Amino acid sequence: MGRQGLALALVVGLAVLAGCFPPAPAATPASEGLEPVTLGLGYVPSVQFAPFYVARAKGYFADEGIDVTFQHGIETDFLKLIGTDAMQFGVGSGEQVILGRAQGLPLTYVTTWYRKFPVVVFAPVASGIQEPKDLEGKRVGIPGLFGASLIGWKAMASAAGVDESEVSLESIGFTQAAAVSEGRVDAALDYVVNGPVQLRLAGRDVNVISVADYSTLPANGLVTNDKTIEERPELVQKMVNAMLRGMRYTLDHPDEAFAISLEAVPEAGGENSAVNRAIFDASLDFWQPPPAGLGLADPGAWQEAADFMQQAGLIDKALSAAGIVTNRFVEAAKVE
Repeated sequence: MGRQGLALALVVGLAVLAGCFPPAPAATPASEGLEPVTLGLGYVPSVQFAPFYVARAKGYFADEGIDVTFQHGIETDFLKLIGTDAMQFGVGSGEQVILGRAQGLPLTYVTTWYRKFPVVVFAPVASGIQEPKDLEGKRVGIPGLFGASLIGWKAMASAAGVDESEVSLESIGFTQAAAVSEGRVDAALDYVVNGPVQLRLAGRDVNVISVADYSTLPANGLVTNDKTIEERPELVQKMVNAMLRGMRYTLDHPDEAFAISLEAVPEAGGENSAVNRAIFDASLDFWQPPPAGLGLADPGAWQEAADFMQQAGLIDKALSAAGIVTNRFVEAAKVE
C-alpha cells in the first residue's frame, strides 16, 4: 500500500459521525451541574479500558466537573471526528496521530497511557514463524487496512526488510485469535494482550513478534485537537487530571480496578472472567509509567517516529514533534 492508500485508510469513508452518536442521557441528580464530555475509546467495551472505568467509578471525572460518556468505535473514525472538532477527546495510538497530523488534522497527543507500542504478530509455535522474514509466503490476518495494526505492520516490515509482496495481508475483522486457531490465517496482528493471551489460555503455544522490537512507534494515549487546547485548556487539564488519577489508582489497586471493570463490562465476568483477568494482568505491564514519569511522553522518541514514518513513505512530509505532542498538561497535573 502506497502513501495515497495509507491516507485513504484514515480518511476515506469517514464522514463526520457526530450524528451517529446516541443522544446524551437526561441529566440525573448525580450529573447536574457537570459538563457533559464524550470520550472515544476502542472498538468495544473491555477490561483494557480499566483506568477510565476506575476514573468514572471513583468520581475523578466528577471531581473535575465532568460528566463523561464513553463512546466505543473505530480509532480512525474518532481521530477524524476530533480533527474536525466534532468530538474533543479520544484514545488513540501515537502513530495514528502522526499520520493524521501529516494529513492536516490538528490532532495533539496530551497524555501517554501505554509506555510501549502494543501491536504484535502472533502465530502457533508449530508454524515455525519466529521473526518477521518468516512471514513471507504466509497469510497474515489484520483487522482491516487501517489503524495501529496497519502502521505497526508497515513499520516492522520496513525495519526488518520483509518483502511485503510476498505476504498475503488479509482483512479478518477483530477475529484474530479464532482465525489463527482455526487455520484461516498463518499469523495475525493484534494487541499482545488480546490474541496471544486468548490462545495461551486455550492451551496453545504461540510465538509473538513485537513491533516495538523493530520500531519506536509511540503508543496509546489521550488525544484532543488544537482548537480545544487553545479555547478550553482548562477542560483539557481536567480530562488529563482524571485520566492520570484513574491510571495511578488502577496500578496501585489492580484487584479493585478489575472488579470495577467487570461492573462496567458485565459480559467480561462469569465464565469469561478468567480470560479477561489474564488480559487485564497483561495490560498492567503496558500501563506502567515510562521513565519520564506517569503520563509523560518522550518528544525525542516522537520525533524519531515521525522521521521514520516519512523515510518509510508512511507520511509525505516532515513533521516536528513539537506540534504533535505536549507534556504541558501532565506536568501541571502533579498526580502522585
